[in-house]
Amino acid sequence: MTVAKLTQDAVLRVGEVIAVEGRKVFVLVDKNKNLSDMFLDGEILRNLSVNSYIEIRKGFLSLIGRVEGEKIEEDRQALKGEFEAVNRNRRVLTVALSGYINEKGVFTGGTKELPLIGNESYIVTGEKIQRVHNLTQDEGAPCITVATVEGHDFDVAIPVDGLFNSHIAIFGNTGSGKSNTLASLYQEFISVLRKRNEEAFNQNVRIVLLDFNGEFTSKDCISTKKKVYNLSTRKDDLDKLPIKEDAILNIEVASILADASEKTQKPFLRRAIGFYRKVMDSNDPQEYLRNILKRRVMDVYQMSDKVRAFLVLDYFREILPPAEDEAGSPLDLASDVNWHNKSSEFYIRGTDCYLGRYPQKIHDTRLYKQVDKLTLEDSLLSRVLVFLYLQLISDILANRAQNEHVVHVINRLKARKVDIDRVFDMDSDDTFWQSNVVVVNLADVNLEMKKTLPLLLAKKLYTEQKETGKAGSLSIVIDEAHNILSTESFREAESWKDYRLETFEEIIKEGRKFGVFVTISSQRPNDISPTITSQAHNYFIHRLLNERDLQAIASAVSYIDRVTEESIPALPTGTCIFSGIASQMPLKLNIKALPNDARPRSATRKFVDIVPWDW
Repeated sequence: MTVAKLTQDAVLRVGEVIAVEGRKVFVLVDKNKNLSDMFLDGEILRNLSVNSYIEIRKGFLSLIGRVEGEKIEEDRQALKGEFEAVNRNRRVLTVALSGYINEKGVFTGGTKELPLIGNESYIVTGEKIQRVHNLTQDEGAPCITVATVEGHDFDVAIPVDGLFNSHIAIFGNTGSGKSNTLASLYQEFISVLRKRNEEAFNQNVRIVLLDFNGEFTSKDCISTKKKVYNLSTRKDDLDKLPIKEDAILNIEVASILADASEKTQKPFLRRAIGFYRKVMDSNDPQEYLRNILKRRVMDVYQMSDKVRAFLVLDYFREILPPAEDEAGSPLDLASDVNWHNKSSEFYIRGTDCYLGRYPQKIHDTRLYKQVDKLTLEDSLLSRVLVFLYLQLISDILANRAQNEHVVHVINRLKARKVDIDRVFDMDSDDTFWQSNVVVVNLADVNLEMKKTLPLLLAKKLYTEQKETGKAGSLSIVIDEAHNILSTESFREAESWKDYRLETFEEIIKEGRKFGVFVTISSQRPNDISPTITSQAHNYFIHRLLNERDLQAIASAVSYIDRVTEESIPALPTGTCIFSGIASQMPLKLNIKALPNDARPRSATRKFVDIVPWDW
C-alpha cells in the first residue's frame, strides 16, 4: 500500500465497529474525529452525521451503510480511591447496512455479509458515492439524467428499463415539485428514445397523459411532437376525441357511459345494443324500425293493465316526434283515446269503439299514424336512446324487466348526451393516435365526465393493447390521480365506484404482461386505492405533511428505511426520495428544474408579479 493511500485512509478513518445487532451496526468514533469537517489534499470533507454514508471495511469488501443516529455514551473508569473518571467524548453511531462494494468496485444493494467487531469505518469518498448511486449495470443501456444526488454535485443516471417498463408513483403536496418530476421524467424518456431510433419509437411506444388541470398542454412541455385534446363540456367548438361507432356500442363502453349496474342494467343494455345492430344492418333500417313501433302500438292499445299501458305511452312520447294540429298547436299523442275503467281497455274518445275488440281501428289513432313521421337522427346517441326506449317498451310488454330497475340507465344517458356529444366525435375517421404522445386536457370537463372519460379511455386503450397483442408499449400517465382512483368518493353509487377501481386495479396488476404501464401522480396517496399504490414498482416521494398520507407511504413502500421515511415532511421543493426496483436502496435526489418554456403550468403565483411595485 502506498504512502499516499495510507495517509488518505488515516484521514478518512472515523472509528471501528463495537457491536452488531442484525443489520444494525454500532461504530465507536475515534476521539480525534469529532470535528464537523476534515481536510484531505486541500479539500474540505464533511464528517459523518445522521443520514450520511459510511464505509466499513471487511477484507476485500466495502460494506456501505447509512448513519441512522448518533449518541454520546459515558465511559466510567474507576481510579484509585473513591473517584471515577468520566470520558464524555465517546461518540457512537447507529448504522443500517445498505449494500456492499465488491472487489471489482461494483455496488450491490442488500446484505451479503455482516461486519465483525473491530472492523474499521471510513468516510465514503465522492468516487465511492458515485458507485453507490450508479443504477446502471449495462453501460450501453439507455438512461435518463434528470436528477442530482442531494448533497453531492453529480448526476444520477436512471436506466430506462427498470423505470419506464414498470408502474411509477409520484407523490407530494402541492408546491413540492411533483409536476416538474413527472414532466422531467417523460420529457427525458421521450428525448432519449427518439435520439436512439425515432422511427421505432414512433411506431412502438405510445404515451397518453390524462391531464386534469391542463398543466401539460403548452407547446414545449414533455414533447413538442404531441397531440393535445382540449376537451370541454361547456363549449361546442373545442377538440373532440375521435371514437368509432363500434367502440361506443361495445357493451363495456356503453356500461361506463350509462353507469350501468352489472346484474340488471348491463343485460338490458346488451339486449338494446343487439336490437340496434339488427335493425341498422337491415336493408331499410328506418322502415324496419317503424314497423316494429307500429306492432308495439297495437300491443299497448290492446292491454288490460292500465298502469303499465300508460307507462308505455309515456315512453312512446319520448321516441316519436311531437304531434301538432293544423294551426301548429301541440297535441298529445294519446289524446284521441281514453281508458274505460270498468272494462279495463282503451276506446276511441267520443265513440263506443273499444280497441281491444276492434284492433283494426288502432290504425286510425294519432299514435299509430305518428310513427310514420319518425326519422332516425344523425347523432349516434340520439338513435341509441330511441332503441333503449323501444327495448324497454318490449321488455315491459313481455314482463321481462322491472321499469324502476332499468329506466335509470336511459335517464343517465339522456342527462349526459350533451356532454358526450361535446367530448366525442363519433363520425370522424381520424385515429386517436395522431401522435404517439397524446395529452388529454380535462380542465374544462365537468366532474361527472372527469370520472367517466378517463375510465372509458383507459379501458379502451388497455383492451386494444391486450387483444391485439402489439409488441410495443402503452404508458398511461394520470396526473392528479386521486380524481379518478379515490376510494373516498360519495358522489357515485357504490357499485359504480367498485367497477371504476376494479378496472384500474386490473390494468395495474395485469397490464405489465401486455406492455401496459401506469404512472400516477397525486397530492393525496391516502385517497388512492391501496391496491393501486402498493402495485407501483418505483416511487418518487416529495414532501408530504399529512399523517394519513405518510402512513399510506409507509405501508405501501416496504423498502424505505426509518430515517428516510422521517425526512419526508422536511424535504425542500424539488427534492424527493426515489425508491423501487430501479434502485438498490432509497436515494434522496434533487430533480432538475425544467426551462421555463418546458415547465408544466403548476407554479405558485406570486403577488409581486400580480401587483408589481409602483416606483
